[in-house]
Amino acid sequence: MANEAKPCPCDIGDRFDHEGCGQEVQVGHIKAYVCKPSVKSDKAVIVIHDIFGWRLPNTRYMADLLTTHGYVAICPDFFVGQEPWKPSNDWASFNDWLKTRDSSKIDKEMDVVLKYLQEQCGAKKIGVIGFCWGGAAVHHVMLKNPHLKAGVSNYGVIRFFEDGYNLLHPTFFIFAEKDDYIPLMQAIMTEHSVLQVTQLEQKLKEKCKVDYEVKIYPGQTHGFVHRKREDINPQDKPYIEEGRRDMLNWLNKYI
Repeated sequence: MANEAKPCPCDIGDRFDHEGCGQEVQVGHIKAYVCKPSVKSDKAVIVIHDIFGWRLPNTRYMADLLTTHGYVAICPDFFVGQEPWKPSNDWASFNDWLKTRDSSKIDKEMDVVLKYLQEQCGAKKIGVIGFCWGGAAVHHVMLKNPHLKAGVSNYGVIRFFEDGYNLLHPTFFIFAEKDDYIPLMQAIMTEHSVLQVTQLEQKLKEKCKVDYEVKIYPGQTHGFVHRKREDINPQDKPYIEEGRRDMLNWLNKYI
């Protein structure tokens, strides 16, 4: 999946110059960034950050984008106070760092956030999106949490469960054609099986009983939806815009 020198696909990419138009709040035992639309809404989306954490301007930009389309958006600190990864960190220490930040062990935090959205924000229909580490987390909660309506996994490093295909809710999987760390055809070994993006799609076709889509965006690399700026990457602009539009269309369809 990745080489020893760099065991994760997360480059910082373009760091957006975005301050955010929401506010930081305390939600139970965790902190979160919340942005609300100008008109009261009963629709909400939980935004799950990548390894750079809940304060990354790029992730808050995506939350704010959701708000302009009528959603209450919340980006909680799913690291629960632990330090996010920094571009200056030594990649040799990444696996040890990741052991205490398992994207499949966020159920307690999800329950707290859902309760907050329902009781404090009046949300009745709630979806979830995530990027990289957060994309893997979306895959997890789509298998486990009955209270969500839909999810979008953006280039989630494919996580492996005993059965990762019986999704509870409509789920959209976004992948990049040139993502070196989530290869489309190269097999990835796990203790249970060998899996590919193409195999993921095939297994979903065989076993999944809800709506889903796996889409690969031509010429794009890991992080393109939230870590590429369309104003300085003209050749990527159509795909950045398409990925964001597809994400919003999926949420609009099911929430």
